[in-house]
Amino acid sequence: MDRNRRHSRNRGRSWNEMRGGQEQKPKFRRSIVPVETRQEIAAKEKAIKDFKAREVICPMCGQPITDVSSAIADKATGTPAHFDCVLGEISKNEKVKANERLTYIGQGRFAVLSFENPRDMRHFKIERIIEWEERNKSFDWRTEMAGLYSQVKQI
Repeated sequence: MDRNRRHSRNRGRSWNEMRGGQEQKPKFRRSIVPVETRQEIAAKEKAIKDFKAREVICPMCGQPITDVSSAIADKATGTPAHFDCVLGEISKNEKVKANERLTYIGQGRFAVLSFENPRDMRHFKIERIIEWEERNKSFDWRTEMAGLYSQVKQI
């Protein structure tokens, strides 16, 4: 019954005819993204392999860094350092109580969190924030890595 009523309302007219014959403009324009050639893809893969092949030494422990993407900048030199080395350095200098925990909160910052109930990790309070990396400083090694791994082609 509903079907018949719907068709009788249209009386065989198209959507544009019912709207007064006005054409609808498309809401979004499709942009043409240039496709990378095989040579460009090969050059990018070679640059990534070269970047990974470089031996980067942690200034804190003197050991090579195998995963630069998880590294954090050294406070003194700005070169990549092991995340665990930085966390260890901060934990030496920060006094953490029994119901507190040292945590990375992003953007080169760490925080000491306190928990009312140590079993419930969802409810916490930030006691203090430790700024490890300068907030507005850009590091060359991180910019280079981001440029190599980015899927967006700059024109």
